[in-house]
Amino acid sequence: MSDTHILLVISEAETRLFLERTVLSPAGYFVSSTADWNTAESILQRNPPDMVVLSEQIDGRSCLEKARLLFQRFPFTPVCLLVDRDSEITAIQAVRLGFYDCWQVPLKSAEILQTVERALAQRQRWLEQVRLKTRQGTSSLEERMNALEAIQRIGRKVTSMLDLDSILSAVVDAAVEITNAEEGSLLLVDEMTGEFYMRAASQNFQQEYISSFRLPIHDPLLAEVLKTGKPVVVDGKTPQKIKTSYLVHTLIYAPLIVQERVIGVLEVDHRQSGKSFSEQHIMLMSALADYSAIAIENARLYARTESERKKLESILTGIEEAVIVVDEDRRLALINRKAREAFGIPAEASVYGRRAREVIQHPDLLDILFDSNPTIPTRAELTLDDGRVLNAQITPLRGIGLVISMQDITYLKELDRIKSDFVHTVSHDLRSPLTAILGYVELIDRVGPVNDQQREFIHRVQVSVQNITALINDLLDLGRIEAGFDTRKEVVQLSTIAQYAIDGFKNRLVEKSLELQVDIPDDLPKILGNPVRLRQMLNNLIGNAHKYTPEGGCVSVKAHAEGGQVILQVSDNGPGIPPADQPYIFDKFYRASNVPADTPGTGLGLAIVKSIVENHLGRVWVDSTLGKGTTFTIVLPAIDSAF
Repeated sequence: MSDTHILLVISEAETRLFLERTVLSPAGYFVSSTADWNTAESILQRNPPDMVVLSEQIDGRSCLEKARLLFQRFPFTPVCLLVDRDSEITAIQAVRLGFYDCWQVPLKSAEILQTVERALAQRQRWLEQVRLKTRQGTSSLEERMNALEAIQRIGRKVTSMLDLDSILSAVVDAAVEITNAEEGSLLLVDEMTGEFYMRAASQNFQQEYISSFRLPIHDPLLAEVLKTGKPVVVDGKTPQKIKTSYLVHTLIYAPLIVQERVIGVLEVDHRQSGKSFSEQHIMLMSALADYSAIAIENARLYARTESERKKLESILTGIEEAVIVVDEDRRLALINRKAREAFGIPAEASVYGRRAREVIQHPDLLDILFDSNPTIPTRAELTLDDGRVLNAQITPLRGIGLVISMQDITYLKELDRIKSDFVHTVSHDLRSPLTAILGYVELIDRVGPVNDQQREFIHRVQVSVQNITALINDLLDLGRIEAGFDTRKEVVQLSTIAQYAIDGFKNRLVEKSLELQVDIPDDLPKILGNPVRLRQMLNNLIGNAHKYTPEGGCVSVKAHAEGGQVILQVSDNGPGIPPADQPYIFDKFYRASNVPADTPGTGLGLAIVKSIVENHLGRVWVDSTLGKGTTFTIVLPAIDSAF
């Protein structure tokens, strides 16, 4: 008994010592005693007692308030009240107040020990009852927790599966397991016939029965499930008929709901009477049905997506362009046969979902794929290890990633090279005879007089030779620009170059009575460029404005800085360019349909302008209105944004 603790809170020292030393301690009880409540409170916190004895007065006040605190804090600890003989509190009143017993002075040792034993025995019975109820509650809670863990485990397994047959079999097996049912099945709605058909069932159903099972959608039980969207339970001694020769005593129909629409039911039943389903079984079936509906819909969506992906892949495999699709994390979503062949990726290699760097080794393609968040379609040329050249079109798609389509332009590059070689050869070979023709024509009037008709013929020969020479020069310039021979660039001030170009045209503008408007600030940002080519670009644009603007018209040259770029505009109020011609105005040898036949020009000026602008990483476009004039706009990166 040495571990049984009794606390005495008694004001009278003599009584306190009597109980402690004479009665309780000799009986083997561990006793703590005090005369004040503060000390008692410390003992209660440090070592809660198995029993408490209070005197009627503590610290000069009634003990009843302290007793009520004890009853609340230690409901299973018996408290006895010690009163004087002349006290107004009787034993009955003390018990009614919540005390276990009431002792009156003088005290008798035998009675006290008997009361203590009864109180401690009562305390033990209270505690055992609490433990029993706790075990019962814990057992029920543990059972529920185990069931919930099982349904969660089954749910994770089911929702992670994508094969519909495997999902449905797993669902039915799980339903039978968690409800201890004799059998189970899963019925789905046939949208074509409006009937429920058995899609999966437990092992005691024969396959022939499963394949032939049909229930009309207006079946009373199923109709109720469809109407309410809640489980339906059959629980009775009389068997219920579910189709011919299918009798059950107890049954649960749990609806499978997708987007507020019942797509089927999960069913478990007992054919033997005496077995029933609990509320917990209904709850678990509902949870499993919810998991099942999600898993079935996921499987359907996956099957549909996979089917569409295979169709798309079959289409892309059959085309002659190489196509690669990567998601926003640059993982491969699609790569067709041509792309695999181009970049040496085996046809049998599994690449979908892998990072592009793990599969593709071509450095230029990787630079394109891992460009810093491209937002507009761009083009690039890729040279393969075998010498072939691909033209790559990079198209960013919001929410998807990047689509890269590539065409083999090797033969076009070869044709372009042959063309360039031909043009260079012919141009150089023509220069010498043209120079000789022009020289001899200029010497004709020196060897003798010529009449007016002869002089006109000589002039026409000179003009034709000059036009051919200009064409050859333009072809050679265009060839050098496109071939990238003019790679030397320096930091230049565009306002200075523009001023030189304008000064070169002032006399011709004055001769034609054209007004010249110039608005080019001196503090324009500098650009990185080839000053000769930039001067040629401006000469071509201002020359066109001069050529096509009628007498008395206006030519405008303006420039300004905006957003780290230099924007240059050359405008005129000439006849304008027809809308149908504007998309082709920068093509080689193309001239607008409204240009008079006798207007001189090679049709290469704007093609040269476009090549020069693109060689300087810029853009050029035209805005024109018939009868009102034309504006060419050029945007070049300022040097701060280029580096």
